[in-house]
Amino acid sequence: MVSVAINDLENYQGVVIGHSPWVTINQDMINAFADATGDHQWIHVDIERAKRESPWQSPVAHGYLTASLIPRLNSQILKVTGITATINYGLDKLRFPAAVKAGADIRSKVELKNLTRVDEKRVLATYHTTIEIRGEDKPACVADNLAMYVI
Repeated sequence: MVSVAINDLENYQGVVIGHSPWVTINQDMINAFADATGDHQWIHVDIERAKRESPWQSPVAHGYLTASLIPRLNSQILKVTGITATINYGLDKLRFPAAVKAGADIRSKVELKNLTRVDEKRVLATYHTTIEIRGEDKPACVADNLAMYVI
């Protein structure tokens, strides 16, 4: 984990800050996400049918499940100090190039893309986050995630 003071964060623009630890996306996580969102499409929750009929020959995680893990994964890479709060400000350019099969390991790679001082109390950071799948060439998710830091 990298710890950076908010006043020093600008020195990390254009730099890959690091990688999170690997996290396994298991079927229980996929099922819980399906229950929470109401998205019970068979490619996610019907194990036997997915093995037979899906292009991945396995159930796959919801794309939004993968995206929802960005804060969890990225918080294991970078801690910004000298702030009173971090507000999830949203996502730009969200894409899902590859599916995450049940049982696959993922991790995030984070680069600070831009830093903008909004006012004397707020700084908006844009991070380019890539969710990698262990052993796969294509990433599961690529997004610019925005964090509003309150000083």
